[in-house]
Amino acid sequence: MSFESDLLAILPRLRRFAVSLSRDRADADDLCQAALERALRARDQWQPGTRLDSWMYRIMRNLWIDEGRSRQRALRTFAPEEAGQNVGYAGDHDVEAHMTLSDVDRAMQALPDEQREAIALVLVEGLSYKEAAEILGVPMGTLTSRLVRGRGALIELLGEAA
Repeated sequence: MSFESDLLAILPRLRRFAVSLSRDRADADDLCQAALERALRARDQWQPGTRLDSWMYRIMRNLWIDEGRSRQRALRTFAPEEAGQNVGYAGDHDVEAHMTLSDVDRAMQALPDEQREAIALVLVEGLSYKEAAEILGVPMGTLTSRLVRGRGALIELLGEAA
C-alpha cells in the first residue's frame, strides 16, 4: 500500500479524533485537512513499519494545541469591534471646542461622590487605576465601574450643556 492510501484508510478515525478535540464538526474538518497537509509535506519523516495512526494523532494534537494558543493570543491582542466604535469620533472635537471650564466644573459637581472622586483621580490628576483604587480603598473593578459610569454621565451632562 502507498502512503496516501494508508492515510485514506485511517481518515474516519482521524476525523473522529478531530471532532473529540475541537467539539465542532467544521473545526474538525479544518483540523483534519491541516493534519493531512502537514503529513503529506513531512512524509519523509514518517518511518515505514511504525504506526501511521499514532504519528497522525500526534500531528493533529500538536496542530490543535497551536490553534488554541493562536486563538488565546488573538483574544488578548485584538479588542472586539464594538470596543472601537467611538474611537476617533470627530464629534468629540466639536463638543470640546464649545465647552468652557465652567461647564465641566458644573458637570463634575453633578456627579455622585464616588464617580466624581474616580474621575478626578484618574482623568484629572492622572493617577493609575491601581493608585486611585488604593486611595479610594476599593477594588480595581469597582474603580473601573465608577469611571465608566462617571464618563457616561459626564458625556450626557456636557452634551446637554453644548
